[in-house]
Amino acid sequence: MWEEVLVHKSEIELHGDSYQIMIYCRKDGRHFAQTHLGENDIIINDGSSLEEVLAKHERLLPLAINSRRIRRDYQGFVGRIKSKRF
Repeated sequence: MWEEVLVHKSEIELHGDSYQIMIYCRKDGRHFAQTHLGENDIIINDGSSLEEVLAKHERLLPLAINSRRIRRDYQGFVGRIKSKRF
């Protein structure tokens, strides 16, 4: 099991919501960033340095959040269509 140390914490605002980014360093020197979006929904990216993983996470986090919004909106749209047919 890896020992991880929190080395950076920041927030990013997207669509009016604030998301916390936490970056950890592993014992082997690799870094990973994580953001909790929900109870069982965590976005994780890794890299060789704090700067690399933070840049990657800040670039990919909006994509992850937008894809979840699109899926949620689509599922809501499909549900409304089905309920009108029956």
